[in-house]
Amino acid sequence: MDFVNLSRLPELQLAPGIMARVVTAQAMTVTHVTLEAGALLPLHTHINEQLVNVIEGHLELTVDGVKHDLVPGTVMVLAPNIPHSGKAITNCRVIDVFHPIREDFRQALERLEQKKNLY
Repeated sequence: MDFVNLSRLPELQLAPGIMARVVTAQAMTVTHVTLEAGALLPLHTHINEQLVNVIEGHLELTVDGVKHDLVPGTVMVLAPNIPHSGKAITNCRVIDVFHPIREDFRQALERLEQKKNLY
């Protein structure tokens, strides 16, 4: 069993105004994401199934061309490879769960750590 203190994790910038702290286990990745009001998440897809859980704020999520309003108490379940994008209507806090792990996030964090340790 591992214990993770989120405040000690590095932040990964996903897009301008969107920062994430990433926890990766054997078979899943959980991200704690903060979005500034007006921040845009570009249209993208990934091989991972995803749960989007809005903890605070108002997030407009466009899934396969259809807009959905997510507020606290709502969870969006995204199938793998489905096109989606987003816009933070207000400042937001979101917890995303991915299965399988987000290998791209793991690699980005490794690169971030390597930059810190160059000298």
